Amino acid sequence: MTLPAEQTGDGATTSAVPPSQGGPPARRRPGGRTSRIRTQVLGAVRAELGERGYDELTLDGVAARAGVHRATVYRRWRNVGGLLADVFEATGDDDWQPQDTGSLRGDLAALNHESQAALTARPSIAAALIAASFRSEEAARGVRRLWEDRYARCEVIVDRAVRRGELPPHTDARRLLVAATAPLYHQLVLLRTPPDPDLPDQTARTAVLAASAGAFVKSPPDGQVV
Repeated sequence: MTLPAEQTGDGATTSAVPPSQGGPPARRRPGGRTSRIRTQVLGAVRAELGERGYDELTLDGVAARAGVHRATVYRRWRNVGGLLADVFEATGDDDWQPQDTGSLRGDLAALNHESQAALTARPSIAAALIAASFRSEEAARGVRRLWEDRYARCEVIVDRAVRRGELPPHTDARRLLVAATAPLYHQLVLLRTPPDPDLPDQTARTAVLAASAGAFVKSPPDGQVV
């Protein structure tokens, strides 16, 4: 599952459910000059992070790249952590949904192809944000929130498959989604192996075989029969 951070503007993305129940209400975004400045600055953060990495990410560098006065950046975002937190907040405001290809295998493969494309882009903003999450607590919190959001949005893939009869009832969506997508991140982020064009489809096929056999069916509570 991709971290869709390859954005072109404030909340727009090329690659992503409303906030979870009990979460904070949606906030109205400022418009006009404030919105334009935010778009410029967050775009500069992504570009600087992708090209230079977390260690060389500075407010001065972001301000220069964005064409914004440094005092504006310092006043609004205060530090690098504030910039990273806002990048993730903007990313979570998009309207991305997983593709509906008509089959579980197709849906998972499409998801994996998106992930592979994001992780192998040059520069890869998604990979840079993952790396930053090991150095910055703000980035770590942002990555966790974003993953929770993406997994929630992707549960519809499993719901559709159950309705089509491809999966047994009570299949655990989260476990299946992790099994279907984790190999890409293991290969590309941890092992840093060259991208395999067949891996997204192979991984999806393996996950579907396991899921259709009941590998991810939730265990019933004690004393209950599913």
